[in-house]
Amino acid sequence: MEPISNILIVDDDHEIRSLLADYLGANGYHAFAAQDGIEMEKTLEREHVDLVVLDLNMPGEDGLTLCRKLRTRSSMPVIMLTARSEPIDRILGLEMGADDYLPKPFEPRELLARIRSVLRRSQATIDAVADSPIQQQMRFAGWTLDLTARHLVDPEGLAIMLSGAEFRLLKVFLEHPNRVLNRDQLLNFTHGRDADPFDRSIDIQISRLRQKLNEDARSPQIIKTVRNGGYVLAVPVMAGTTP
Repeated sequence: MEPISNILIVDDDHEIRSLLADYLGANGYHAFAAQDGIEMEKTLEREHVDLVVLDLNMPGEDGLTLCRKLRTRSSMPVIMLTARSEPIDRILGLEMGADDYLPKPFEPRELLARIRSVLRRSQATIDAVADSPIQQQMRFAGWTLDLTARHLVDPEGLAIMLSGAEFRLLKVFLEHPNRVLNRDQLLNFTHGRDADPFDRSIDIQISRLRQKLNEDARSPQIIKTVRNGGYVLAVPVMAGTTP
């Protein structure tokens, strides 16, 4: 029997929190609820949480701020709930490190499908690393991707946290060096689906990776843009074990 996943719902709307907690509970999950960042932090200190459902528009610290804080210390999957009328919020959510987003209003079963998909991708990444104990690190251009800890290490040895989506995307590039990958291929590798014509999540995640790799946005040297083609990791990659 698979272990039951723990989901934390962070939303200032009591009705939405209760509805989602009941619905997820009825579908086999342990659901915790928090009305703001303070309650979220208390829950994270007290409970093991596998995924956070985070509303963007909350009084006090909003979802973007809370997501950014989470990303400084954890690669825990985050699904951001955003207002349908504000597409810029969805872009900002991805830029802050959210793994997926869902515009309001939505059907609970749609959120359930997103949760299952994100958790499945996260577990698949963990399983892939566990099944390849010899290849625990991937080194490139002075940087190291630690496949066990699931974080990036800079040339000075400083660990840099990655979201689950960023980790999977960088791993795909490192597994296919010097190969041009278009948006459809990258979405299929990382999300198991084809690209929507208006889906810019891959572009946003690549922009975040470039920032973390200290790339010059005008002339990146590690992950390069290929005009009318896609993106390519343009440096050699070495795989090895943890020293």
